[in-house]
Amino acid sequence: MSPADLVGSLAALCSMASFTPQIAKIVAERDASAVSLRTYGVTVTGFAGWVAYGVLIDSWPVAASNAVCLALSAVILVLKLKFDRPGSGPRTA
Repeated sequence: MSPADLVGSLAALCSMASFTPQIAKIVAERDASAVSLRTYGVTVTGFAGWVAYGVLIDSWPVAASNAVCLALSAVILVLKLKFDRPGSGPRTA
């Protein structure tokens, strides 16, 4: 494995693992009020773009790692919609 492959693999693993603590917290507390809907909407869209890019350039490592990140961030987005508490959004004056 080349140094570039090693760095890329480590970066992909860190990216994928970064979503699991948030998922575990939301599931355990059944509360997603601290999660930003807009942020995860943009995150899911971005990962979908990276998957498409990986497919278009025929790079399975880019497509696969971003597909996992897409799935995990989509889980957070779905949990946000499911467990968001009423009245937890920003207040309007």
